[in-house]
Amino acid sequence: MEHQTRTRRRYGAVLALVAGAVPWFVTIGDLSEAGHRQLSIFLLAVVLWVTEAVPLHATAACIIGLQVILVSDQAIFGVPAGFEAPPYAEFYGALADPVIILFLGGFFLADAAAKFDLDRNLARVLLTPFGDRPSRLILGIMVITAVLSMFMSNTATTATMLAVVLPVAGRLPPGDPTRVALALCVPVAANVGGIGTPVGTPPNAVAISALSSAGYDLTFLDWMVLAVPFVVIILIAAWLVLCRFFPAEVDTLDVRIESVFDRSRNATILYVTAGATIAGWLTEPLHGVPAAVVAFLPIAVLLTTRVFTADDLRRVQWHVLWLVAGGIALGDGVVSTGLDEWFVGLLPLDDLPALALAAVLASVALVASTVISNSATANLLVPIGLTVAASAAVAIDPVLAGVLIAVGCSLAMMLPVSTPPNAVAYATGSVKTTDMAAVGAVVGVVGLLVFVLLAPPVWEALGLL
Repeated sequence: MEHQTRTRRRYGAVLALVAGAVPWFVTIGDLSEAGHRQLSIFLLAVVLWVTEAVPLHATAACIIGLQVILVSDQAIFGVPAGFEAPPYAEFYGALADPVIILFLGGFFLADAAAKFDLDRNLARVLLTPFGDRPSRLILGIMVITAVLSMFMSNTATTATMLAVVLPVAGRLPPGDPTRVALALCVPVAANVGGIGTPVGTPPNAVAISALSSAGYDLTFLDWMVLAVPFVVIILIAAWLVLCRFFPAEVDTLDVRIESVFDRSRNATILYVTAGATIAGWLTEPLHGVPAAVVAFLPIAVLLTTRVFTADDLRRVQWHVLWLVAGGIALGDGVVSTGLDEWFVGLLPLDDLPALALAAVLASVALVASTVISNSATANLLVPIGLTVAASAAVAIDPVLAGVLIAVGCSLAMMLPVSTPPNAVAYATGSVKTTDMAAVGAVVGVVGLLVFVLLAPPVWEALGLL
C-alpha cells in the first residue's frame, strides 16, 4: 500500500508539472499573457489537489509563492504589457485575511474546549432530555454534534462525539444495526452542522472571503440565517434515513457518560471567553464589530491568561489555515488576471435558467468534493462560480452562487476521503464504506435538493439576496 501511494504521488507530481507547463508553450485563444501564467498555476493546483502528490497545505503554499513571482508587481519575468499587476503583498496578505483570523479564533475555542472536556460535558448534559430509546438517542447525538460543529472544527467534534458514542454502541448485541447508525450519525451530523456558520467548515470561509472581495459582505448572523433553517431540515432527513436503513433491535440503550465540569480558574476563563465570543458573533448586526475582530478575543485572552500554552499553540490546525489562505490567494489571482472571465466565456450560459445554473454549480461541487478535499474544491470553484453569477447572460445572485458551492462541498459525504469527519469515523472500524456511501448519497442528494429548490425563494423573501 505504501509503495502504491508513493507511486501515485510520483505520477501526480509529474502530471502536475506537465499540466502547469502547457500554458507556457501553447497559446490559448484570446487569453492574455497574465491569464496564461495564472492558468499554469491553476492547472498545477488542480492536479496537485486531486492527486495529493504533495500535502494540500503545501500546494496552497506553492500557489501563493508562484503568484508572487509570476503575476504580482514583482514578477521575475516582468509584468505583462497592459496588465495592472496586484502588489505582491496582496497574495502574502491571504495568510492574514480576516477569514483566516475568524477561523483561528474558532480553532482556539475548539482546542481549549477539548482541553477542559467542555465538549464532552456538554454532550452529557444535552443528551439527557432525549431519553434512552435508540431512535431518540440517535437524534440527540446528531443535534449535539451539529451544534458543536457550527462553532468547533467538525473533525474535532467528530472525534469527541465518537469517543462518547462508541462505548454506548459497544453495549449493544453484536450485529445490531444500531451500532452502525450510532457510528454513522456522528460524521453525517458534523458535515451537515458545519454548513451552519462561517467557522463550521473551510468551504464556508472560502465562499465568504470571495464574496467579500466581490463586494458582498455577509455577517456571521447573515450566514446563519441563510443556512441554519435548511441545516435543520437536512438533519431531520438524515436522521430518518439512518433510522430507516439501520432499524434498532433493542428498546433502550444505556447512555451513561462519565464526566464532570471543570471548575478550575483556567476552565472558568474559557467558559466566559467562549460565551462572550459566540455572543459577539451572533450580535454583529447590533454592535457592528466584524466577526473576524471578535474572533481575536479568544486568541488574546486565552494566550494572555495562559489558558492556551505554547504547546497548545503548536497543536492548532495551521495546515487548514494555510489551505484556506492558498484558496483565497488563488481566487485573487484568477480574478485579477481575468482568468475567471475566460473560463466563463467557454461555458454555454446563454438563456440558462437561474435554477438550472444553481443546480449545476451545487452539483459540480458535490461530485468534485466526493473524491477530493472539500476545501480544495471550494478554492477552485468559488471564484469561477461568482464570475458565472456576475455574467450578463445569467440571472443568479452571486451570494446564492457562493453559498450553494460551499454547501455542495459540505454535502459530499459518500466516501472516507470525502470529508475529515468521514475519515475519522471510518478509522474507528465501526463503519463500512458501503454503508457510508449509501447514507452519504441519499443525504447529499436530499440536501442538495433542499438548498437548490427551497432556499432561493426563502432567501429572496427575507431580503437576503
